[in-house]
Amino acid sequence: MVGLHKVSNAVKSDQLYNLRKATGRHKLASYLAITEIYDPSTDQWNTTGSMAIPREFHTATLLNSGKVLVTGGQGSTGYLTECEIYDPSTGQWHTAASMAKPRKYHTATLLKSGQVLVTGGTTTESDVLLNSTEIYDPLTDKWSHSASMAAARSEHTAILLNSGKVLVSGYGVTSEIYDSSNGQW
Repeated sequence: MVGLHKVSNAVKSDQLYNLRKATGRHKLASYLAITEIYDPSTDQWNTTGSMAIPREFHTATLLNSGKVLVTGGQGSTGYLTECEIYDPSTGQWHTAASMAKPRKYHTATLLKSGQVLVTGGTTTESDVLLNSTEIYDPLTDKWSHSASMAAARSEHTAILLNSGKVLVSGYGVTSEIYDSSNGQW
């Protein structure tokens, strides 16, 4: 199970969710709402339900339930706090709780607990880089604040290590490690 931040895809076993292809009414300027699922057995992309909010520069994270969480990004009204969850059993998107801070170019990492760690990004306040982090709990559909990173980052990478810790690197010369057992960097 891997969430691919840079291309806004989520991968589950033999399926790939594409949240970046646009056609017709599903594209507003460069903001996209359409979703496709790749089936490797037929080598075909199949259109499924569209997101409620067209967006770009968001993340897509495959949850343990098999659903896909999309966080933030940028839409026609600016940077987004809004989140959505795709349910592959119904082919539909549903509204999820919103993040506290609007952000794009952030990362979203599925932790071993099943929660999602969102780090950094850029916010609407004159494209200010963020060092803030938030944790999403899919069981309660709630966000909580977590400790801030030492460095503000955008367009960075976050990798879940075998230890359960998260390595964050990029947009600068430093790297940081988040310990999910105590919520500290």
